Amino acid sequence: MTAASSVFAGRRKTIGLIAVEVAGPLAVFYGLRGAGAGQLPALLAGGVLPATRAVHGIVTQRRVSGVALFVLATMSLTVAMSFVTGSPRVLLVRNAWGTAALAMWMLLTLLRAHPFLYEARTFMPPDQQASWDAGWRRFPAFRQLLRRLTAIWGAAFAADAAIRVLMALTLPIDLVPALDDGLLVVTLAFLVATQRLYGGRHLRKHGLGRRGAEIYRLSDEAHP
Repeated sequence: MTAASSVFAGRRKTIGLIAVEVAGPLAVFYGLRGAGAGQLPALLAGGVLPATRAVHGIVTQRRVSGVALFVLATMSLTVAMSFVTGSPRVLLVRNAWGTAALAMWMLLTLLRAHPFLYEARTFMPPDQQASWDAGWRRFPAFRQLLRRLTAIWGAAFAADAAIRVLMALTLPIDLVPALDDGLLVVTLAFLVATQRLYGGRHLRKHGLGRRGAEIYRLSDEAHP
């Protein structure tokens, strides 16, 4: 597979993930609400798409991944609790569980040899992965940066989870699904902006530059 085809496949996978995990459930919920369905049935129907995707992954890959197991477990638990309590707000809190788990995982990677943002190189084409690995091996400042940014990502998603719980428990139910997706956009935009501004400043402070996935010394650029 060429680098271009690898990038295209990665983008197609990302678009599919967004459609199933974000846009699909939102469309189902508001479509059913517009047709007169109750809040609880509409929320349950919206959760079918992510659950179906998780089951499909288990069947096609013939193994149970941690992500698929987490999706099915949280969906099953929240559905059971919603029927016991009779409150659709229990289902709304489900999104916060996933965000909180992601935040915890990111922060726990700081205790390992490689933090989350180093491991994220697996989403890059092979040549960019090699450049990322080389930067990690050669430059302590780059390693420090990835650890600091991973801590920022973890803290941001923890705050995201707390806000989701607050919205689910206090705001009008019909408003929360749209706000959930809007919050994800805001959180990701904040992280991307922070990563670019702080990351660029940190690298320049230590005499380094970045070109795509390549980390290099600024002095090397000045004296080829």
